[in-house]
Amino acid sequence: MDNSFYIEVGVLQKNHTGERICGDVFLSRKVKEENRTVLVLSDGMGHGVKANLLATLTATMALNFAIEHKDVHKIAEIIMNTLPVCSQRKISYSTFTILEIEDNGQTTIINYDNPECIILREEELYQPQWHTITLESESNKDKEIKACSFKAQKEDRIVMLTDGITQSGLGKGTYLLGFGWENTRDLVLSKVKENPSLSASKLAAGIVNKAHANDQYQSKDDISSVVVYLRKPRKLLLCSGPPYDKQNDNYLVEKVSSFSGKKILSGGTTADIVARLTNTPIKDTLEFDDPDLPPVSYMEGIDLVTEGILTLSKVMGILEKYNERTDLEKGPADKIVELLLESDEINLCIGTAVNVAHQDPNLPVELEIRRSVAKKIARLLEEKFLKEVVLEFI
Repeated sequence: MDNSFYIEVGVLQKNHTGERICGDVFLSRKVKEENRTVLVLSDGMGHGVKANLLATLTATMALNFAIEHKDVHKIAEIIMNTLPVCSQRKISYSTFTILEIEDNGQTTIINYDNPECIILREEELYQPQWHTITLESESNKDKEIKACSFKAQKEDRIVMLTDGITQSGLGKGTYLLGFGWENTRDLVLSKVKENPSLSASKLAAGIVNKAHANDQYQSKDDISSVVVYLRKPRKLLLCSGPPYDKQNDNYLVEKVSSFSGKKILSGGTTADIVARLTNTPIKDTLEFDDPDLPPVSYMEGIDLVTEGILTLSKVMGILEKYNERTDLEKGPADKIVELLLESDEINLCIGTAVNVAHQDPNLPVELEIRRSVAKKIARLLEEKFLKEVVLEFI
């Protein structure tokens, strides 16, 4: 697999004022076996539950067809023919943008009726060759879909939008004809020039918040922006639990010493092994930032040293409930989550020796807990946060 860049995805959506559900839907999937990432943004007609249903149906079909390598015409025809028809306007209506990126950078965008994607190469606008596909079937005659293909590079950004952004401010104030695509493009360019390493989620938030402000914080439509940022991967190693065989202590320490990236040791015994074999003292603290967990320790060359299984169980709980409104605290588990979410390629190295400190007639139980917590964390990071995860038991 070509790990020359990592695909960071940032999403922000705001509902139409007064609606509890968003009429725009975003879905993404990593097709691991084929080293592809597929993302879809769909905008259902109107707003609220009905719009959400139309958009969910569209996005789900688009995602599945794209994963199956269906032809662009086919995808469009099937989606158009499947959508229920609006009783008043007699049209089935839901927009979609499909973005597919392979690990070698080969990128395809298919767009039906959403604003055109804004593509940046470093800090400049990049304009690929778009071509138009006209649908032939009776019911969809003359409907047009735009598509393009290009080879993405490190530091490229691709911004997907719904018209809640470009039409924001329509009819009042500064943007009588709506904010428009050009203004959106200029906003994106200025934000990236200001901060060339701006994260995908911060750029998405900047775009959506501007549109929301254009509508005087009473959005007249669902507002969505998805930003894809291709950049150098940030790596992290988390080690927890002593190796099953003492002879593997050296393997563990070698792994920690030679790793280039952030490092977390979660577990007293794990930290002791690394401290002993590298002759590095551990400094304990009395920083009780989380009443449920023992405080963190400090060790030169290691970014974070925490207690083991209790802390990891809490990490698992935070990741399960995490959403864009989550505010992380200062405790050890929150610090681990923060480091995990800032990283792209995560190595989990889990020791399978039974902890002597937990002398208990049910010895294998603690081991099983550590193993299943590690597996759950790995799955959440891969599926919910699209991280690259390597899970190793030693």
